[in-house]
Amino acid sequence: MTQFVGTGVALITPFKEDLSIDFDALERLVEYNIKNGVEYLVISGTTGESVTITSDEKKKLIEFIASVNKGRLPLVLGIGGNNTASIVSEIQGTDLSNIDAILSVSPYYSKPTQEGIYQHFKAISQVSPLPIILYNVPGRTSKNIEPETTIRLANDFENIIGVKEAGNNVHQYLELLRTKPDDFLVISGDDDLALGVALAGGSGVISVIGQGLPKEFSEMIRLGIAGKAKQAYDIHFRLMPITSMIFAENNPAGIKAVLNGLGISKIHVRLPLVEATLSLQKLINGELKKLGKS
Repeated sequence: MTQFVGTGVALITPFKEDLSIDFDALERLVEYNIKNGVEYLVISGTTGESVTITSDEKKKLIEFIASVNKGRLPLVLGIGGNNTASIVSEIQGTDLSNIDAILSVSPYYSKPTQEGIYQHFKAISQVSPLPIILYNVPGRTSKNIEPETTIRLANDFENIIGVKEAGNNVHQYLELLRTKPDDFLVISGDDDLALGVALAGGSGVISVIGQGLPKEFSEMIRLGIAGKAKQAYDIHFRLMPITSMIFAENNPAGIKAVLNGLGISKIHVRLPLVEATLSLQKLINGELKKLGKS
C-alpha cells in the first residue's frame, strides 16, 4: 500500500456564492495539488463538508475529480457514518471503479462500545471491494477507537490497511506504531503532529493545510519519512503559524480562507458552518504574504 505513503489531502468542496459546487475552482484545486507533489487525494471527507453534500452531489464530485485526475494520483473516498447498514448499502451502490481506497470514520453520536466499533468495521470490511482506511477522530465522534481495537481490526481483516489517527494524542500514535502489523499504515490526521508521526515511523498524513501549501507540506512529510529531521523541522516551523490559524474557528472555513487568498477558490461554506471572520482572513492573508504566497 505504498501509494498511500506520504501526503494525502482532504479536499474541500468549493462553493459559489449561491452555495452550488464550483467545479471550475475544484479543477484548479486538484491540478494545483497534483502539480505540487502530493501523493493522493481524499474525496468527501469532513473537510469536504460531507455532511451537507447530497448523494447526487457526491456522485458528481467523484466523477469530476476522477475526470480531472486522469489516473495520475490514487483517490480515496470517504464513506462512513453511524448507520452501519446504510454504509454497507452505499458501498454496494457506489461506482468505485476510479477509487483506490475507502476512508471510513468511526461511528459518531451513537457512542458504541469498542466491540460495537469492531463489529461496525467488520461489516464494512466484509462488503468492501477496496482497501479500507479507518478514521479515528474522537473530537468529532465522541468515542475513541482504542489502539487495541485498531490493531485487532488490522490483524483480522486484510483489506483494513491503515488508520487515519486524529485524536491529537501522541501516546496513542506511539502505541499504534509499537503494536501494529508491519504493513499497516498509521497516517496522521493531525497537521500539527504529522511530522513527529512520520519521524516515529508513521506513513504520512491526510492533511487539511497540505492542499493550500502542497509543495512545502508534502516535502516536509517526505523528509520526515526519510528521517531527515533537521530539514523537515525547518519547514515545519515555517508552517506552524498558518497551520494553527486554519483551525482557529472551524474546519474547513480556515483552509477555504487560505485557498481564497491564493486565488484558487472562494470562502463560502454551508450552514451550520460559517465563513472565517474578517479578522481571521486578515491574519491568514498576512501569513501567506510572509510565506511568499501572495
